[in-house]
Amino acid sequence: MATGKKSGIADKVREIAKPVADSLGLLLWDVEYVKEGADMYLRITVDKDGGLTIDDCEGFHRAVEPLIDEADPIEGAYYLECSSPGVERTLTRDEHFAAMLGSEVEVRLFAPVDGKKVFTGALVSGDRDGVVIEAGGERKSFDRAAVSKVSTIYHW
Repeated sequence: MATGKKSGIADKVREIAKPVADSLGLLLWDVEYVKEGADMYLRITVDKDGGLTIDDCEGFHRAVEPLIDEADPIEGAYYLECSSPGVERTLTRDEHFAAMLGSEVEVRLFAPVDGKKVFTGALVSGDRDGVVIEAGGERKSFDRAAVSKVSTIYHW
């Protein structure tokens, strides 16, 4: 039952993976189906309050893989990766923005605004329409169509 579209595949896998993550006490963060070089990767990222362990990732992988195989949403070979989104995570969905309100983020733009393509600040709001950050007491708003990437910043 291959959909033929990367986003359609990610959506189908999300439907399969979400109940598995929920049953294991994990938060399904993201699902991506991407080509890197000659290979296709199905990346499922999960998270957990207090941090994710390798055992959490392994348990999730073992539980979700047979369900994905049974549903067979992907034609051809691919690599399945199950991992944490990390401390510096990309925010793409409304729930990502909601979960990271107040966190320091980096906003990258497709085209410069005031001569800059990269802005940092505390995340005030974000959704499919726009992103608002605050830095130095000043708020900056960006239309989502102008934003190439939003990610959290962790100071090592």
